[in-house]
Amino acid sequence: MASSNLIVGLEIGTSKICVVVGEGRPDGAIKILGVGQAPSRGVRKGEIVDFETAMKCVHEAVVDAEEKSDIMVRSVYIGITGAHIQSFNNRGCVVLPDDRDEIDEQDVEDVKINAREVSIPAQNAFLHSIIQHYHVGGQDGVLNPVGMLGQKLEADFHIIHGVRTRIQNTIRCVKELPLDVEDVVFTALASAQVVLTQHQKNLGALVIDIGGGTTDYILYVDGAVKQSGSLAVGGDHITNDISMGLRIPMTRAEKLKIEEGSVILGNCLPGETVLLKDDSGFAGKEIERETLNTIIHLRLRESFELLKRKLDQEPFLDYLGEGIFITGGCSMLKGIDHLAEDVFGIPAHVAHAQAMSGLTSAFENPQFSTAIGLIKYAQAVQIDRRPRGGLRRIFGKIFSGMR
Repeated sequence: MASSNLIVGLEIGTSKICVVVGEGRPDGAIKILGVGQAPSRGVRKGEIVDFETAMKCVHEAVVDAEEKSDIMVRSVYIGITGAHIQSFNNRGCVVLPDDRDEIDEQDVEDVKINAREVSIPAQNAFLHSIIQHYHVGGQDGVLNPVGMLGQKLEADFHIIHGVRTRIQNTIRCVKELPLDVEDVVFTALASAQVVLTQHQKNLGALVIDIGGGTTDYILYVDGAVKQSGSLAVGGDHITNDISMGLRIPMTRAEKLKIEEGSVILGNCLPGETVLLKDDSGFAGKEIERETLNTIIHLRLRESFELLKRKLDQEPFLDYLGEGIFITGGCSMLKGIDHLAEDVFGIPAHVAHAQAMSGLTSAFENPQFSTAIGLIKYAQAVQIDRRPRGGLRRIFGKIFSGMR
């Protein structure tokens, strides 16, 4: 990977590991060169619980991506998820010295540092400080304050943080392979880079990324991130409910959910059934389709209502001009957008990565939104490229003691 425009996104999910190799073009476009996958083991609710097993799975997915893309992977951008991810909005302020009134880049950096001088749990580390708006001398909505005149620079930031050791475990899992870690990115932030256009962010939009073990979300108003986080519920919970409710093995429940499941109730013919054929260790069974759909509907409704209660703590749901965009593997359940509209009272759409070239099957599959989004995020960062070693400076102690 000698070419600097080759970027690799890695998502260590609860259900599967996904590695996407992409090529960034000068015009901002991305070409997908290859996608590697492996079943995920040793991961629960988006977090590593068995280090050795998870590392083997990541290795399998990386090898698969290398074979598909004919590229040797040496470094990756990693998606981070888990219920430990938290966020808040905060304002930083810098007063310029008396002998200077022109704002420079150091002032912009200082106001960012000032915004992060808040108390977060001792075991946590900052993941992102995302600018919302600058304010110069009482003027709001400033996009780039460098070169402007004023005595005081203020800035509103959306700050995302998480448990340091859990982030470290994910980084170590990759570095042991050994691969370099270019950066770690909250998964919903990554997905939003390719699911939403800037216009949609400006008008107001909520991205809900539903994976196997977590539901990650990020909300934009006026082009700025206002809310984000992760809930420890996902598609695996639906599978578990089907398995227990219908008394069938988990593997059969997962297959049944994907191939036959729907979120919509009342659409089945009276007495309509789905036949599960007999298999080794399984005698076969006839399932009422409406019963299956009811199980899926109730679990997803509960998840959406849980998310809505969390989002209702702030007023931003009232400002989503573009509505809700659902992505991730679980978004492929039939009728999920209708249920989201019912719960939130806002138009909802199933979404996948936009404006890509290369493997159509990859970017049109919502399962790959995060991994592709990591590439888009990396491309944006590289345009305003940090000096080498930026990741270590951002996290400080998060890398201490790591090889």
